Amino acid sequence: MKPEKKMHPTIEQIREVCQPPSVRDRKNSEHWVADVYLRDISPFLTSLLLRTPITANGVTYLMIATGALAGVALLIPGMPGASLALLLGQMQMLWDCSDGEIARWRGTSSPKGVFLDRVGHYVAEAFIPLALGLRAAGFPDSGWLDSPWPLIGALLALIIMFNKALNDMVHVSRAYNNMPKLEDKESVGVPSVSGLRRVRSLARFIPFHRAYHSVELTILAFIAAVGDLFTGDLQVTRILVGGLAILGVVTIVGHFTAIMTSSKLK
Repeated sequence: MKPEKKMHPTIEQIREVCQPPSVRDRKNSEHWVADVYLRDISPFLTSLLLRTPITANGVTYLMIATGALAGVALLIPGMPGASLALLLGQMQMLWDCSDGEIARWRGTSSPKGVFLDRVGHYVAEAFIPLALGLRAAGFPDSGWLDSPWPLIGALLALIIMFNKALNDMVHVSRAYNNMPKLEDKESVGVPSVSGLRRVRSLARFIPFHRAYHSVELTILAFIAAVGDLFTGDLQVTRILVGGLAILGVVTIVGHFTAIMTSSKLK
């Protein structure tokens, strides 16, 4: 039996209504940081937000702004910028948890909210690699314009955007053909070709394809900044940006092939 919805629900009531198994058990939509610890924290933030007039979409706008600022923070040289980006990356995902919880509690879920959520993730995951490229070039010090790293960062942002768009292309293609909404189950994305299934299984041990979300990008940027402290230059950050660009191409090829050989378009 669902609890009566109130203006000031308890934390347990928020967990019961806003974090049902259909949310916590999502294989593709639920980020690992949410599963590990953010869903334990988010009801406390949601409880505070429910005491204000802010809407679920209003919280999503905060998520969009926070994701963009995570990229901007990386333009601050050294550990201060990397540390701030790390914090903002976590905060972006916390807002992302709470906006859905507010929508579920108030019954205000809408297509506009889903659209804004997508915008938030695209903004964050475009700004962060762009900023990483500038950071690798030594921005704002003189000479950064003569470096190839801003271009590599821009290419990395394009790779990430295209990889994200592949998922949305699947949903659009199904909608255009009047197919039902794709179930958020791991089995849906399993390739039908045995060789590809083995490659997919191996990828679980080295999940580099998961490095292109805002949280992982800010974590990696922070680790690279620590490495730069030891090298005394930007070498580790440059290795990170170059490595992500190369592996990004591999990720796109693998993602496209997996979609075409799975049941997603059937």
